[in-house]
Amino acid sequence: MKLIRKTALTLAIGVATAASASATELTIAIVNNGHMINMQKVAEAYTEQTGTKLNWVSLEEGVLREQVTSDTATGGGEYDIINIGMQEAPIWGAAGWIEPLEFGEAYDIDDMLPAIRNGLSHEGKLYAAPFYGESSMVMYRKDLTDAAGVAISDNDSWDNIKAAAAAIHKPDDGVYGACLRGKPGWGDNMAFITTVVNSFGGAWFDKDMKPTIDSAEWKNAINFYVDLLGNYGPPGSEGNSFNEILALYNEGKCGMWIDATIAASFLEVDGVAYAQSPNAGNPVGVNWLWAWAMAVPAGSPNAEESKKFIEWATSKDYIKAVADHADFGWGKVPTGTRASTYAYPEFQEVAGFAGAEMAAIESAAPEATDLKPYVGVQFAAIPEFPEVGSAVAQEMAAALSGAKSVDDALAASQKAADAIMREAGYY
Repeated sequence: MKLIRKTALTLAIGVATAASASATELTIAIVNNGHMINMQKVAEAYTEQTGTKLNWVSLEEGVLREQVTSDTATGGGEYDIINIGMQEAPIWGAAGWIEPLEFGEAYDIDDMLPAIRNGLSHEGKLYAAPFYGESSMVMYRKDLTDAAGVAISDNDSWDNIKAAAAAIHKPDDGVYGACLRGKPGWGDNMAFITTVVNSFGGAWFDKDMKPTIDSAEWKNAINFYVDLLGNYGPPGSEGNSFNEILALYNEGKCGMWIDATIAASFLEVDGVAYAQSPNAGNPVGVNWLWAWAMAVPAGSPNAEESKKFIEWATSKDYIKAVADHADFGWGKVPTGTRASTYAYPEFQEVAGFAGAEMAAIESAAPEATDLKPYVGVQFAAIPEFPEVGSAVAQEMAAALSGAKSVDDALAASQKAADAIMREAGYY
């Protein structure tokens, strides 16, 4: 086994000795994204040093959300540590579903990016520790845009994005102008779609929390989305989310991708350039804010050992452990969580995306506004949103595939969302 530096695993975070932890087994539910997969290999040394056995359950994003929500809400006890994000953490913390997290001084919680820390806290108390954080941005093949004589700018207009996609779209050569999320799920296609709606001046709910999916802003945004991806995207886009598009991009099949900033860590093609997310006149909410984080379900019999592992896995030492690992290096460290990561010269040297990523995270606007009277960019921070978002996600996928017209999909979405919010007692 290739070991990371021992210093990344010892006294700085106060891990247990091998003898004291030898009987401990932790079952960890993770999303099947690259940084999470890498963690399994890096954490082999944690087991060797502490004796704590780690049982990994790696699940596709939508499946993870369903299983983790069900198990945590019912106190099922299947997992000791769970991957959740900014939508769930404050709500579940307030409900008592997950344990509050407090770490030692060496953890340096003030090094955590404020936007990420705030999004995972309730009333100032941290309930999930971020493994990586992200916003969204444009990732495009500059060699293709240069060859086509087009340019993409920060906060570009959607019209210019469509024109650029049309110019670089060469399906006969296996290159598609724009690869965008289409797979149904409140955190899949709706993550991207919501930012488009925001940029067109729309929102999920009005000031009385009544759904506004039947508004002109939603109609304009969804017609634009369906037209852009239908004309210049890969076939079967209604089945594509982050992992599927990452594979397409690395196969050289995507000229442009607007998605999570964290994707930049895993792009393997040459000539990628970055730009801040486009908008249609409303700059608020055009780039999302998210973190995949680790939490401990309330009442877990292994809560203390779970918190020790989370403290290590989200620490500065873990960043260095990945950087020093023979299989990874500075180009594969999880980003978007700590200011100190961006200060390392070794990271700056290999991470051409770092400036664009930080700018996107710092400019994300999750706070409630007159236009968007709820917290959240690509989601609404209310308990009912996963149900609302999932229902609408199916309708948007149907519109994208051509199974329904945009008007019919929006009408069905409005009806479903209204029924959910009425039943929840909002009005």
